[in-house]
Amino acid sequence: MNDDSYNFEAHWNNAYLKTPTENLGWYEENPMQSLELINECNLPNDALIFNAGAGATTLINRLLENGYTNIIVNDIAASALTDLKNSLTANKDAKVQFIVDDLTKPTELLNLKNIDLWHDRAVLHFFTEENQQKAYFNLINKAVKVDGFVILAQFNLEGAKKCCGLNVVNYNVEMFQNKLGNNFQLLKSFNYTYTQPSGNTREYVYSLFKRTA
Repeated sequence: MNDDSYNFEAHWNNAYLKTPTENLGWYEENPMQSLELINECNLPNDALIFNAGAGATTLINRLLENGYTNIIVNDIAASALTDLKNSLTANKDAKVQFIVDDLTKPTELLNLKNIDLWHDRAVLHFFTEENQQKAYFNLINKAVKVDGFVILAQFNLEGAKKCCGLNVVNYNVEMFQNKLGNNFQLLKSFNYTYTQPSGNTREYVYSLFKRTA
């Protein structure tokens, strides 16, 4: 299991340092599924968007291109955020804040509040311990405001059991709902087969929730 004694910071920094971004197993040239769900939220351009475990995502550039101006980007790996910062080409005047922190042992992330949209693709499923999951969902409940949104996209029940040498927890929508609690309403969900740069495939479940209370 991925227990607390494991050095996740070193693991992920090494993953980003040794492999070109475009060859990473989770790299998406076009994050269409995330953008589809974000469009469903009808957010104003100055909405506060938080990307959990952003890594090498191309989503931030797409959000900037679409006019969003208030984005917080997080990862445990400083090397990933350095690369991501250097990759940003769109809307240099927008406010993008970068936070290196552990979602399961947050320090600076504890200051998050009034989040309009929490987006997580392929991070939650690495938290295999109950206390890691509890810390993660406590942070969501603390940070996301009423009428805010949560997008979770993780390996589904038919998906891979490991990624990047680590065990994962496979999810379905009911499991997301159980972890989020009754204050979040499911708006949309779908399964998606993602094709890695290597040509292999990974099975995901995407979901969009809205906080109601």
